[in-house]
Amino acid sequence: MEANVLALTCFAPPPLPTFSVALARLPIIPHPSPFNPKHSHFSVLRRCMNKDEQLIDGLPKEYYDDEWQARQREKTKELHQRRQQEEEEEERKIEEYREIGTRLKGYPEEDVRKARRLVSSLIRAAEEVEEEIEKAAEKGELNELVLMVIWNRLDLARRDEEKDAIRSLDLLYRRVETEILKREATPAMRLLNDLLNMHDGFDDEGWMKECKKRMVDTFPREDPFSILVPAGFDIDKHQGPLRPPLEADDTLLRVDFVREVNALLQEVRYQQTEAQHAQDSFDPESVASRLKQQEKQRAIRQVESLLDLAINLKW
Repeated sequence: MEANVLALTCFAPPPLPTFSVALARLPIIPHPSPFNPKHSHFSVLRRCMNKDEQLIDGLPKEYYDDEWQARQREKTKELHQRRQQEEEEEERKIEEYREIGTRLKGYPEEDVRKARRLVSSLIRAAEEVEEEIEKAAEKGELNELVLMVIWNRLDLARRDEEKDAIRSLDLLYRRVETEILKREATPAMRLLNDLLNMHDGFDDEGWMKECKKRMVDTFPREDPFSILVPAGFDIDKHQGPLRPPLEADDTLLRVDFVREVNALLQEVRYQQTEAQHAQDSFDPESVASRLKQQEKQRAIRQVESLLDLAINLKW
């Protein structure tokens, strides 16, 4: 018995269309979107893809959106600019620190070490800093180098934005500078500074009485008897030393005090006039400067009162 065997011929199936081709053949059905109701995801892909481009698995659909890519490029550009600005700021700070470190190169190393030790001891003195400053001034240890060391520390604190350190170092700098100026000032300016510091801010009449007493004790008498008779000789009892004392270098005459204080007032008044003409705006800096000028005007009036008191002083 013969069986007819039919030969089955297997034909290869037709190639399946790629996803992009199949996607291109599909009809575009408008699909409302909550973000862009006029365009669907497929329409965006059709609009952004080339004809021969195929989708790559794992990439988000935004990869094929030109607008999204433009935004990403803009963000990358901004990131690079920000990074460049940070690098420039870092370079600027490094240069500033280097400049601060080179300020003391012109001074002897031993003097710099002594000044740094002195500044460190003043900082650690805390409540006893006034006494330490006066002791250092009496020993002659306060000078320009000490001020430079304090200023360097103050600069570093400002760049690091350490508010407490800035406040403390600023007060220390001003106090040391005042003490140096006081030691280098003339006897007339030292007396003027002491008289101004005697004011408590309230009792003007009592302050003037104390200043008059201090002037009487400081200035030598200017009557005829004081010229002919040495100090300490009692005219009524005819008792006392007859030998005139040797002239001291720090003897302050009233005429010298009046002359120096008057010259100081003339200079300060001229500066105040120029400063008042420059303050016509009402921005915060101008207002703060105006308040400082008012404080200076108050001090000028006090100096004027002391000058009048010295001119009309009677023993």
